[in-house]
Amino acid sequence: MVKGMDMAMEQYIISASSKARDLIPVMMCIHDLLGRLPVTARSRDHPGIRIEGGKVIDEVYSGPILEEVLAENVVKKVRPPGGPYAGIPVVVAPVRDGKGNAITAIGIVDVTGIFDLANFMEQSAELRKQVCGSDPCPLPTESPAAKR
Repeated sequence: MVKGMDMAMEQYIISASSKARDLIPVMMCIHDLLGRLPVTARSRDHPGIRIEGGKVIDEVYSGPILEEVLAENVVKKVRPPGGPYAGIPVVVAPVRDGKGNAITAIGIVDVTGIFDLANFMEQSAELRKQVCGSDPCPLPTESPAAKR
């Protein structure tokens, strides 16, 4: 600390009554940390924000998944049926107060959900079964180039 200087520290408080402007500094940080993936947030009592490409593009934003997370107080990994992220995987999580109540919801585009490896492997196995039958294709004793 520098002698003779009265240093005041800014505080950012996230609460159930936070307004869009209150959420911007923290959400912009999250946006930058995630390589500028789109992020959204809203408090329980007020619409929130949507950030894309380093800019706040909506200061009265509320999406159906943000609202569900606030109401149900759970993390959701889904593809929204409507809105600006319709069909795109998102993850939305609640910010909880000391009593465990959801006071704010924060959402991100889920890049891991875009490449659903388990689903891809399941579809690949099903496709191989249709093409090759129930036994391995090619058989372990056959060359990889063998087709049936």
